[in-house]
Amino acid sequence: MKHFLLMLLALPTLLASASLIAQPEYVTIEMEIDVAKPADEVWAAVGGYCGITDWMGLDCEYTSGDGDMGTVRALLGGRIIEIMVAQTPLSYGYTQPWNEGEFYNLYHGFMEARPVSANSSKLLYTLILDVSNLEDQAAKDADAAGRRATFEGALASMKALAEG
Repeated sequence: MKHFLLMLLALPTLLASASLIAQPEYVTIEMEIDVAKPADEVWAAVGGYCGITDWMGLDCEYTSGDGDMGTVRALLGGRIIEIMVAQTPLSYGYTQPWNEGEFYNLYHGFMEARPVSANSSKLLYTLILDVSNLEDQAAKDADAAGRRATFEGALASMKALAEG
């Protein structure tokens, strides 16, 4: 009975502290660009897991694996680590792991070359992340806009590489 009363008295404190923890606020940023080449040719030109060096100008090295499922790539001298968590013949998905002492935004990216016709395709890039750590809606909107601008630039570079 004594333990029950202690738990009952502690319940309001526990509920109040739980409400102070930010709820995740996931944002999905979907981007695409048309490419005047078949999807398999597009993927051959830009779909390598370290192809990011060519279309985004980031140094990239594999720290584990060889470009297939489970491969870990290090970008910017190891400041960004990404693990491939999904793969098809014309796509891959990746995530960034949690870093101790930092907010974990559950960042995931997915890149795909999708056939449209025998001679054309679309490149799609989707980002998903938690923005609940940002102070207000203006900061969340600015973060999404910055990411969109960066990756739309990357898509334009991929299109140029693929179309030759």
